[in-house]
Amino acid sequence: MILDQISVFVENKPGALSDVTAQLSEAGIDFKAFTVADTAEFGILRFIVDAPKKALTLLKLNGWVASLTPVVAVKMNDEPGSLARILKLLSDNSVQVEYMYAFVAQEEGRAYVVFRVADPAAAAALLEASGFATSASIVR
Repeated sequence: MILDQISVFVENKPGALSDVTAQLSEAGIDFKAFTVADTAEFGILRFIVDAPKKALTLLKLNGWVASLTPVVAVKMNDEPGSLARILKLLSDNSVQVEYMYAFVAQEEGRAYVVFRVADPAAAAALLEASGFATSASIVR
């Protein structure tokens, strides 16, 4: 399943992440997954929420530099080797992973990995054809 991920450029200073998350919280938007990559001056907050278009509009109205990016979310067993099997499948089929982040699901024994790849639709089709569940259930 292809999901909309939001990326926000955030100045690397105290309170900046708090400001972004507070604005979304006040609008009733629920975070499902996130990661932060930083440099000395700024960070990129990447996240999945239950209402991405609403979140993007709100962020832009409040002056944040933000964008939507299609990503693939894969449901996997939370056990040794699960991630390695998925990455090998992508590698064997010349799918370049630009970045990824993972989290353990509320569902017992499951985890999710979010992948940014050049062709999310092709990656999702490949994963599904190989028996991996791509999932929208992260946003529920």
